[in-house]
Amino acid sequence: MREAFVDTATRFLDDPRTTIVLADISAAAFDPAAARYPDRVVNVGIREQLMIGVAGGLALTGQRPIVHSYAPFLVERAYEQIKLDLDHQGVGAVLVSVGASYDRAAAGRTHLSPADVSLIDTLHDWTVHVPGHPDEVPELLRRAVCGQGSAYLRLSTQANTRAQVGDGELVVVRDAGPGAALLVAVGPVLDAALAAVADRPVTVAYTHRPRPFDTVGLRALAGAEVILVEPYLAGTSARVVSEALTDRPHRLLTLGVGRADLRRYGSPEDHERWHGLDPDGLRRSLDAFLRSAG
Repeated sequence: MREAFVDTATRFLDDPRTTIVLADISAAAFDPAAARYPDRVVNVGIREQLMIGVAGGLALTGQRPIVHSYAPFLVERAYEQIKLDLDHQGVGAVLVSVGASYDRAAAGRTHLSPADVSLIDTLHDWTVHVPGHPDEVPELLRRAVCGQGSAYLRLSTQANTRAQVGDGELVVVRDAGPGAALLVAVGPVLDAALAAVADRPVTVAYTHRPRPFDTVGLRALAGAEVILVEPYLAGTSARVVSEALTDRPHRLLTLGVGRADLRRYGSPEDHERWHGLDPDGLRRSLDAFLRSAG
């Protein structure tokens, strides 16, 4: 996904309104672009708060900045600047992260960011894209850069085997028929979710745009039981789903990264298993939820 992002973002530099703002992360990958556009590939060094401040200033001049770093540095470390220099000023930028919840688990807690989407969700009217495959990245980045307002594009090393089309609306990838429970999978957790329900009566819908959430599609698909599987903090989209279905009796199960600090290194696959986001873990949670309905 990072390679797809670098290639696509570099092409946007042909538009003089675009500037890429970095804080050392991926700087080498953008060296060819910086050689061509030295004034519009800006590396501020390891100063993430400054990176957002620079982006806010550029946006005030009419630029469309693309800002990039690891998720915990881009969102958590610079959250105050995002809140003030972008959101409060009413200007837009495109934030693109790598690392996701635990892609760099071997680097320790400093590189883990399961709460990034929840933080962005406290801001006003942001679009959030969570691609599930590298082939989804170019179009999602194009929509973000060519759009209005602010957008967050969350890249990961985790990916589904196939890209999905669509502009973020819920797309049914497994139809279990009328009355079946609905599972909504966000981004790169789709394959694990499909494996978990392979022989269960569960409809699976996919989205790579959790904000704004496709509430119209949700209402069209949802029955009495909804399962939400997100690759970041569990329950991040619970509020949106509950509000969309407030006039209907329903049960909601939210699955994602747990809130406990595991204080472990390990691999991304280890963390996926520890948080119950591998197929076996998802299946256990789903089966317990569906059994409790009776």
